[in-house]
This record gives sequence, C-alpha cells and structure tokens, in this order.
Amino acid sequence: MLGRHARPDLTTAIDGVRICKTDHTHSPESSMSGTVLAVIAQGGKRLALGDRVYEYGAGQYLVASIDLPVTGHVIDAAPNNPTLGFGMTLEPAAIAELMLQAGPGDLPRSPGTASPGIAVSDAPDELLDAIVRLLRLLDRPRDRKALTPLFKREILWRLMTGEQGDVVRQLGLADSSLNHITRAVQWIRENYTRPFRVEEVAQVSGMSVSAFHRNFQAVTAMTPIQFQKQIRLQEARLLLANRPNDITGVGHRVGYDSPSQFSREYRRLFGAPPSVDAVRMRSGAGLAAAALP
Repeated sequence: MLGRHARPDLTTAIDGVRICKTDHTHSPESSMSGTVLAVIAQGGKRLALGDRVYEYGAGQYLVASIDLPVTGHVIDAAPNNPTLGFGMTLEPAAIAELMLQAGPGDLPRSPGTASPGIAVSDAPDELLDAIVRLLRLLDRPRDRKALTPLFKREILWRLMTGEQGDVVRQLGLADSSLNHITRAVQWIRENYTRPFRVEEVAQVSGMSVSAFHRNFQAVTAMTPIQFQKQIRLQEARLLLANRPNDITGVGHRVGYDSPSQFSREYRRLFGAPPSVDAVRMRSGAGLAAAALP
C-alpha cells in the first residue's frame, strides 16, 4: 500500500499522514523533526540528534515528541528495494483528550523528568494493524471521513500504552517537563539571531536554571547554545539556496558577526563550506526532500 500510494510531495488524502518512498541513499540532510510517528516498512533510516544516533528499519518505529533539528538519511535503499515509510503527525490535543478519557490505572505514571525527545522501538502487531487499517482508507474514500479519527485514536492509544509511552504521553500533559522545554525551544527559534543568557531562557520555560539545564539536555541532547547554533545554520542553508552569492550577508542575518566562524561551523555541520554547498544546492544535489524523520 505504501508503494502504491507514495507521491513525490509525500502527502496523502488523509490529513497528517505522509508516505515516504526513496529508491536511493541520500547524503545526510538537516531538517526539523516535527512531532511525529514514523514507521519503516522496508529499508531503513539513520538519524542524528546532538550526540545521539538513532537507526531504525523494517518493523520499527520512531516517535518525536518535540520539533528538533536533526540530521538524517535513508540507508539500504535501491531502485528494486526502495525504503518505504509511514508518518503521522502527533497532535498534543488528541493525546490530552485520550489521557483524560482513560480510566484510573489504564496508563502508567509518567516520570517527573523529561524523557528524550526522540525514541525508537520495535513496532508491536497491534500498532501495525491499526496503521494498515488507516492506510486502507486511501482506497476507500467513502469510509475515510467516518473512520479516520477512530483509527488515528487507536494508533495514539497503542503508542501511549506501548514501550515509548512516556515519550508520547508527555506531549499531552500541559504541565509536563517536555512542555516547559517546548516553550524554551519555541523562544530560541523565534530569537535565534540574538545572543541570550541561559537564565533568560530558563525563565521563559518556567523552570529553575538547574532543572532547565537538566531537562533541556535530556530532551534535545544539546545545550541551549548548541541548539541555537543548529537553528542558525539550518536557516542559513535555506537562505543560501536563494542567495548563493551573499555568504557574508547570510551569516550576518542569522546572527554571526564573524564570517570565518560562520564558514567553519557551517562546514562542520553540512560537510562543505557555504560557497561550495550553495553551488551544490543550486545544481539540485543538496536539500533532498526530507521524507520522514
């Protein structure tokens, strides 16, 4: 079903559901993860977040509970054996509603500290069965409106009660440590061009400095300054795709006062200096479509 319904733009007729079909191995590409469930049916993918590396293949799933800057690439893909994957956006409101409806004892107690923002596990049969039933609706437009919400709820429930339930459930808790960190992440993304003090961001998150440090690194595998750097460089790469001859201007626009520092850090993340990478992107060799996290 994934192979038959895959489109170049990854979208499907079901809102929030994407299908990835890739028949060759890309070089690593940086993108934002989104809050998502991603399941691999064939092939595999490798993802890096800070100093953590996640690899998942056929029959495994990845969940991302916060929008994080990641670097990933498809592995083991070939024209006669493409990587095939399913993706579904995780909506905090839907998770919160399910948690409210669950009876006492139906859900494990979540830990007080934030779980990592990304996790990988083997997909149980119950989860795969619900995903297959959701995908079948692509061939049944008459049933789609009535049954899509039911199958999505089942998928969420299987995630919330499964091995990575802590990672998923914290999305639905208004006062969870993850939501405090989410506020900080959003603030950094909106203010990535300017210097800041960690104490300032801790205040935005509503946490003490020590708790903020501990939880931010637990979720993102980065310090706040490292996170800001990733956001700056990803934004710079997007700008360079349209302004390849203004490297100094792009560096300054994303917050770098030193062109040499910008070039050095850009090369460390993307494997080539800005001038070379800009040419590569203009030729179509870079910025491959980010399929699933």
